[in-house]
Amino acid sequence: MLYGARQVGKTTLVREVLKNYKGKILEINAGEQPNWEVLSSRDFSKLSTLVEGYDLLFIDEAQRIPDIGINLKILHDKLPGLKIIVTGSSSLNLANRVKEPLTGRTWTYTLYPFSLDEWRGSSGANAFETGVEVEKFLRYGMYPEVFSFESSARKEQYLKEITGSYLYKDILALTSIKFPEKLVQLLKMLAFQIGGEVSVQQLSNSLQIHREAVLNYMDLLEKTFVIFRLGGYNRNLRKEVTKMSKVYFYDLGIRNAVTGNFNELNSRTDAGQLWENFLVVERMKQNACQQRFVSYYFWRTYGGSELDLVEEAGGRLSGFEFKWGNKKGKAPQPWMDACPEANYDCINRDNFLEFLK
Repeated sequence: MLYGARQVGKTTLVREVLKNYKGKILEINAGEQPNWEVLSSRDFSKLSTLVEGYDLLFIDEAQRIPDIGINLKILHDKLPGLKIIVTGSSSLNLANRVKEPLTGRTWTYTLYPFSLDEWRGSSGANAFETGVEVEKFLRYGMYPEVFSFESSARKEQYLKEITGSYLYKDILALTSIKFPEKLVQLLKMLAFQIGGEVSVQQLSNSLQIHREAVLNYMDLLEKTFVIFRLGGYNRNLRKEVTKMSKVYFYDLGIRNAVTGNFNELNSRTDAGQLWENFLVVERMKQNACQQRFVSYYFWRTYGGSELDLVEEAGGRLSGFEFKWGNKKGKAPQPWMDACPEANYDCINRDNFLEFLK
């Protein structure tokens, strides 16, 4: 199972991988009605007729099919030699419809927008060239299609179209949302708060909807790979902030399209926020690609000491502070007192490539 946001390249990647596959492949677009009916039938005779003579079944956008998990379980159990690949631009219903029936039968992957490391590998850019290009990545993000456009105007047009046409499509198609306009308003409010702690109650008051509705909408935006949240790390509940979360976007091009601001960084007030979001998501991509299993948090005390990112992996803690420019930082004393065995690093424009290795 391959998850990932719309337009991030899932279908392209699967087709590229399958170029070297020697067996016979059946590729199905879940949006086509005849296939949709068979794949939701729960009838093995119909399912077996569909895949007869094929070695591998590839279902694109599988979240559109009702009861897809049960039907895939039938195929897997009855035809164990059949290889199956499914993609979904939303973990929303695909996870709900697939996870339980296929427990222990799947390998699950998430495809992110391009990582900085992937871009460097394909472009051959050195450290200096990468440092120059990073400002563009903070403005236009890392969606694959963005790299096919030369002009800023075309990049902005593409990102605005993605935001308008695709961003909410899965949510609105697969769930019953009472006030869809509130979802759009919420996302815009979150876009202005990246890197900051988000108060669900304040969002609820501003949107004039129940707190539970705000949490539900945020959950939907996470499951469709638009945003993600980091919770607070704590060892002493009386001193450390843990109740609120920080919100980030998987792609800054989408975030800037939501806010309507693609201006150069030297003329805007949110450069530090963009830099923090960029480093957090690029670190997540890199850890995922290296198959490093990491838990992510932020850390702040009621006294005001804070770290932008805390990683917990293999029983070890690492704290990171992000500085736009080449500023250097020092580990907060409360962090050293609370976690004396933990690492600390200040990440800036001079050393960020080491952080993203």
